[in-house]
Amino acid sequence: MPVRPSFVVTGAAQGVGRVIAERLTREGPVIVLDITGDLDWRHDDVHLLTGDAGDSAVAARAAERAEALGPLSGWVNNAAVFRDATLLSAGVDDIARAITANLALALTGCHTAVTHYRRHDRPGAIVNVSSHQAQRPVRGALPYATAKAAVEGLTRAVAVDHGPEGIRTNAVALGSIATTRYEQHLATHPEVAQQMATLHPLGRVGTPAEVADVVAFLLSPAAGFVNGAVLPVDGGRAAYGQDPEAL
Repeated sequence: MPVRPSFVVTGAAQGVGRVIAERLTREGPVIVLDITGDLDWRHDDVHLLTGDAGDSAVAARAAERAEALGPLSGWVNNAAVFRDATLLSAGVDDIARAITANLALALTGCHTAVTHYRRHDRPGAIVNVSSHQAQRPVRGALPYATAKAAVEGLTRAVAVDHGPEGIRTNAVALGSIATTRYEQHLATHPEVAQQMATLHPLGRVGTPAEVADVVAFLLSPAAGFVNGAVLPVDGGRAAYGQDPEAL
């Protein structure tokens, strides 16, 4: 019986990350690296490691724990920090810290995954979770939009540097996704549903399962010639380019 590969997904205690982790269990065991101390859900092939995904020592432990379950073949940098700010609402040092906090999560994951794959002399895949905001920021989200733009640059750079070693690095740029937080927002602001439908040419927001399927594809051998791509998973929002402020 062939040995199943293992995966690491950061920031997967809830939201899109949780569904990505659940989807990947079809292929093999998953280490969820999250700052939370507990999961409010269980799966036999999901194992929680509590810690900061931006801490290189913690990330290295995640890689080794995954390797103990099966050859580590996929790493998903999903963890993110949401801190709204503008150049006028916060000091430059605070903004820089907010940008760095987000970028460091992906940078640490990429460094850890590449180092691990090279140490074991095997190919592997990385998927960074980005946002439509990397190209079209929403007002007030300067740190997040800036960091996600940097993550997309990081994705391309890692793909170019380590593609010759069989290490593929791609990103998914998400539109609005129907997470629990989104549903809670709708409960108090029902008008948002129509606004989101207008922003997305498909007439709706996406589902976490749709994101998870794309991530699973990018990590799979079926995507063996996909490297350095930033794939929009946004229902056409970026192509449409509708200004949310106009709504």
